[in-house]
Amino acid sequence: MAHGDIFAFRAGSEAYNRLAAGCRWGSIFLTHEDIAAAGEAIVARELTAPPATHRIKPPRAALNRLLNLHEAAGHLAKTAPDILVKPEVARAMDQAVVEAMVGCLASDDPVNDRHAYRHHARVMRRLEEVLRAGPERSLYMDDLCKAIGASYRTLHVCCREQLGMSPKRYLMLRRMHLAHRALSRGDPEKTSVTEIATDYGFWELGRFSVAYRSLFGESPSTTLRRLPDDPAPVEIAGASRQFAESA
Repeated sequence: MAHGDIFAFRAGSEAYNRLAAGCRWGSIFLTHEDIAAAGEAIVARELTAPPATHRIKPPRAALNRLLNLHEAAGHLAKTAPDILVKPEVARAMDQAVVEAMVGCLASDDPVNDRHAYRHHARVMRRLEEVLRAGPERSLYMDDLCKAIGASYRTLHVCCREQLGMSPKRYLMLRRMHLAHRALSRGDPEKTSVTEIATDYGFWELGRFSVAYRSLFGESPSTTLRRLPDDPAPVEIAGASRQFAESA
């Protein structure tokens, strides 16, 4: 994604949106019926959900109008929320934002609506389906490629494109989060860090501990010993991102 991009999602879709640097972003939700009706009223044509999720580069004037309205709504919410609860103000702002969004979508200039992009999106959807089917199970590359029906080369390209990391790194982070959840729920009288770490395929316990601290801001033993009602430490987003991108 780059500055000014808009993603129009197909009906019922899931997608990864990756940015190379810090950003500010917003989302707008409209039902299919509402956006179709707004399109008929504003640009005299029905706007329907696209057959494939794609990225749009709207005209600068239309984009600036939408961004300014979005910023104004956020400013009101922070500085004068009582104004937003007034029915006519809420309706006027809602209609202005919808009109601006229709102006952007009606430009209909998809950037990456191409066969390779759609194929990669299907591979990633299949990846998530396989992961959801076994949420507590550690998965490794051979098993994953067979379950998805894609070669490692294809999966590697898709993950690099849409996640910004290799599939091995993505699976490792998933196993790390599974271990974190198990440690958070574990009883230190009945289990140990070694037992939980090895349950999720981490056999180099020193490296596991260093990576765990980098990702979650504390040692595995601290997580295991914490009482259920104790708050977890605030995660440092920069450290987490650096850890994810380090391989």
